[in-house]
Amino acid sequence: MRLRADLVLLLVAVLWGSAFAAQRVAGLLGSVYFFNAARFLVAGLILLPFAARSRITRAQVSWMCAAGVVLFMASALQQAGMQTTTAGNAGFLTSLYVVIVPFVMLVGWKERPRAVSIVAVFIAALGAYFLSTGGRFRVHAGDLLQLGGAAFWALHVVLLGKWAFRYDAISFSAGQLLVGSALNWAFSGLLEPTTFPLPPILITSILYTALVSLGLGYTLQIWGQKHTPPTDAAIILSLESVFAALAGGLLLGEKLSPLQVLGCAIIVSAVLLSQGKGWSRIDAPEPSRRPSEAAAGQPPPGPQVK
Repeated sequence: MRLRADLVLLLVAVLWGSAFAAQRVAGLLGSVYFFNAARFLVAGLILLPFAARSRITRAQVSWMCAAGVVLFMASALQQAGMQTTTAGNAGFLTSLYVVIVPFVMLVGWKERPRAVSIVAVFIAALGAYFLSTGGRFRVHAGDLLQLGGAAFWALHVVLLGKWAFRYDAISFSAGQLLVGSALNWAFSGLLEPTTFPLPPILITSILYTALVSLGLGYTLQIWGQKHTPPTDAAIILSLESVFAALAGGLLLGEKLSPLQVLGCAIIVSAVLLSQGKGWSRIDAPEPSRRPSEAAAGQPPPGPQVK
């Protein structure tokens, strides 16, 4: 099951990476809140019929709202930052969520990741630096927004890993998307007047990201994180930047320098390292079992000691 979950998260990284070109197009058109509001709404509505038969509890509603707020903050900061920084800086700073995740786990839940995972996250960050910036990082106005977005992306990964496993993946995904959409519509109305008709390329970007990176991607992410620790999940999802670079080359004609290719190889190496078995772990209290596993007398998936 753990291998299957890791492969699902790998597919999520492919989906997110392929959608980066569409997101970048929207950013260049100056659309932040409207773009996010529209694509979140489309994705949420598409998932609703499949979630209709799910039993939704009051606790699930609370966590869906929390996830939706975090998702809104992360996506808004990322998209706004793309208007005043380079794509390279945006890619690198956003990818730093992989480094932030283990610290969120440690500070928020006193859980320490495997020693090899700590090494892997910093290797992944080094690879992202080479891939996104080509070794040349220059500070821009939107960099602080991107860094803030990375913190919220890290919180989102942890939140899904800690609580979303309790609920149906499709209904949870639809709920967080609709909450995120509502918040984006509110800010779009206040801060971002939109003129109609919309450019066809913006409509295409909205529909593609709604179907691929949101509707399918976030649903698969929720399922995959049921069986993979948050730190390891973040490392696998960091492959998004590699697939984004490949998509940029295929769809936008962007070319990678030898240093950027090296960055791709370093990120892949970090992912493979994080999947290694039998590595020493940092001692920490054993995490509580998930309800279904405790009832069955089975240990939770993934590391027993984080």
